[in-house]
Amino acid sequence: MSSPIPRPEYPRPQCQRDEWLCLNGEWEFEIDPGNSGLERGLTERPLSGRILVPFCPESTLSGIGNTDFLNAVWYRREVTIPPAWQGKRVLLHFQAIDYDATVWVNGQEVARHRGGFTPITCDLTGVAAPGEKAVIVVRARDDHREFKPRGKQERQYANHACEYTRTTGIWQTVWMEPVGQVYFLRPRITPDVTRGLFHLELPLSASIPGATLTAVLRDDRGEVSRVRLETGLERAPRFEVPVPAERRRLWQPGQPHLYSLELTLSGADGRVIDTIQTYAGLRSVTIDGLKVLINGKPIFQRLVLDQGYYPDGILTAPSEEALVKDIELSMQAGFNGARLHQKVFEERFLYHADRMGYLVWGEFPDWGVSMAGPMPEHQRPTATFITQWLEVLERDYSHPSIIGWCPLNETWQALTDSISALDEVTWGMFLATKAMDQNRPVLDASGYSHRVPQSDIYDCHDYEQDPAKFAANHAGTRHGKPFVNKAWYDQSEISIPYRGQPFFVSEFGGIWWNPRAAADEYSWGYGERVRNLDEWYARFEGLCSALLDDPSMFGYCYTQLTDVFQEQNGIYFFNREPKFDLARLRAIQTRKAAIEE
Repeated sequence: MSSPIPRPEYPRPQCQRDEWLCLNGEWEFEIDPGNSGLERGLTERPLSGRILVPFCPESTLSGIGNTDFLNAVWYRREVTIPPAWQGKRVLLHFQAIDYDATVWVNGQEVARHRGGFTPITCDLTGVAAPGEKAVIVVRARDDHREFKPRGKQERQYANHACEYTRTTGIWQTVWMEPVGQVYFLRPRITPDVTRGLFHLELPLSASIPGATLTAVLRDDRGEVSRVRLETGLERAPRFEVPVPAERRRLWQPGQPHLYSLELTLSGADGRVIDTIQTYAGLRSVTIDGLKVLINGKPIFQRLVLDQGYYPDGILTAPSEEALVKDIELSMQAGFNGARLHQKVFEERFLYHADRMGYLVWGEFPDWGVSMAGPMPEHQRPTATFITQWLEVLERDYSHPSIIGWCPLNETWQALTDSISALDEVTWGMFLATKAMDQNRPVLDASGYSHRVPQSDIYDCHDYEQDPAKFAANHAGTRHGKPFVNKAWYDQSEISIPYRGQPFFVSEFGGIWWNPRAAADEYSWGYGERVRNLDEWYARFEGLCSALLDDPSMFGYCYTQLTDVFQEQNGIYFFNREPKFDLARLRAIQTRKAAIEE
């Protein structure tokens, strides 16, 4: 297998160093169907096959394309650490491995991690030094029949309904970088529009009293401000970076101004210990009655459901251009943002959303653990939800494009007199989100079982396909009493009552349409299929208009951006070709009466 390095772009744009080494490309690979590889010595010998990282073995881009259950897989690669990194610590990063990962380097275990959506960092100090060879071995265990967060990955053998081809093992970039003996961790940047400044929290790998932190904020005209702070015993120094009024520009949809930010850590002798580059957007998200305000102004959120799947890469975009294209396709159809659904999108996607002024809601891929199924209540793994979600919040906190959080999706369990696992996990994830982020609204659970009275947002999912019935379902919102067809949503049985929060229909539409499908081809969508294109346009306009014309709605989320395998209800085909007249869709969604931008 020979190929240029795939996905060669820097994987962590919000904490960027000049020196790094991309380890994407050809790795040794072996499937371990019985999960016996550790006993059989796979940490100590070459593996039998080859794979193209960062693509998962289920994908065609990996060179394998095995879509059967892969309960355990192994990777191996020998790397010579650049000699120019002498005197530095070496960090080995995996942007995501699905699901249960163990990493060995030169025969020594350097990391364990559970969860398929967030980064793993391995400090190679004492294991492999610059100029030396590092033999990297990874085992990923991923039994999809287990109860665990998996998003839309299929638990059955074959795809069906709205669940899709599985992803196992490495599916995002692998890379190395050199750092100092003390170095920056991921910065936390909080915009303060009212005061015209950024709050910075700069976690360090260790405290370093007497050092100096310097932050330099720049725009396209040059330096905006410079702040220095001498460090003490704290591990995460905090300070403020002002933006003078004459250089103050807001980040907002369609006009996404970003400032660059250079952060430097210097020792008491003035020697530079670490430098990173990041960026920041000055914007606020607040609530005023039923409205969600961006920078103090109501902006109707015309969101689309984006599941982030690709025909050839599965969960991994085939290229950076594909990430950009998905945002462009959404905006061309008249959407100004997306609900990133049942997937933690890679950091490069969020970077492009930041620079393109695209609104997004972050979500945890919680599907995979039934809160009302056959597993005994006391055995349901609620802690791992919160643990993994905290890692997501830490990774993505500073992105200005993220304007809301949604930890859970379509949980469904009757309210009873007893506290259930669903009550605990919903409260736990809500409280974890609010503890990590006081500056964005939080929706406790999208769709059905609302459990948190303090939830900032209230919503529902409604896939009624008749525009007149759909409008009737939501007529009550104008009087402060949201109600949806009992076939989809019964507030009194599975959810606490509405308490006057901003309200939106966070899933609707899903109109089933694929004019290219063969008569015997299996496909799936919502409701009765339309018979022709004119009927599709009429249904789309009727459903959107019911919500656009409702002054009590702050937005909506249409299902969905693209077809995904057998689910054929996208605005675009799975290969991203358009199905419809995009100008017509944009006109329907952006008519003057419907927006306040």
